[in-house]
Amino acid sequence: MTEVLRYSAFTDDPRGGNPAGVVLDATGLTDDDMLKIAADVGYSETAFAVRTGDRAYDVRYFSPLAEVAFCGHATIATSVALAERAGPGTLTFATKAGVIDIATTAGTASLTSVPTSTRPATPELVSQVLEALHWKESDVSQDHPVHIGNAGNDHLLIGVSSRERLAELDYDFEALKNLMHANDLTTVHLFWRESPELVHARDPFPVGGVVEDPATGAAAAAFGGYLRDLEGPQRFVIRQGEDMGRPSRLEVDATGEDRRVTVSGGAVPITA
Repeated sequence: MTEVLRYSAFTDDPRGGNPAGVVLDATGLTDDDMLKIAADVGYSETAFAVRTGDRAYDVRYFSPLAEVAFCGHATIATSVALAERAGPGTLTFATKAGVIDIATTAGTASLTSVPTSTRPATPELVSQVLEALHWKESDVSQDHPVHIGNAGNDHLLIGVSSRERLAELDYDFEALKNLMHANDLTTVHLFWRESPELVHARDPFPVGGVVEDPATGAAAAAFGGYLRDLEGPQRFVIRQGEDMGRPSRLEVDATGEDRRVTVSGGAVPITA
């Protein structure tokens, strides 16, 4: 029987962060097996690892509805689980989005994404998404152009005009899901910058079968690349999940010489 671990990522409290399923030995599992396990677990993603070498793994990620090329919080959860068993150090994950390098210490992990990229979103897409969100153009920050950011998969990045607007998220689940499928979007990353060092974010995830992700490492990496493209090197913290009762902390470093972004956080086992 396949052992499925449960960890919460980007937190030091199992009541916070983003829960992920973790299968440390997925040898022999088919796509259908992994999808069924992910659906049974019911979290936004479950990671499935197969060891390929010394601290090297093939890793795949499944939501309850479909496979995802890359998932940040499940990567952090899996890395911490592996470090607890094999000791801290570096890990390498070969994913469908590319090779991810991870540094681990006790209870924490730092993933370095594939090279990031951004491009402006079309006015038509922005208008359609705002309608699905039940938002107006005035709810969008004038300081941050709406882009599609990529750090292994695409995320629509929308700056929000106020913290109060961000807190009132109540969207049309089916309409947004259909738009995201049509445009190959993994999440819609809604953000409000309190300061250059602190960002508040929410990530609707209807394509994964859940209303919202409490912490989204893949979107954080894409967002870090977006801010670096707009303003230059960046290092900041994202606070996410607070409005849904699962506070999370993601540390983002987009100061490297290449186009990769590092996202760091803790993870803890969920025992109840």
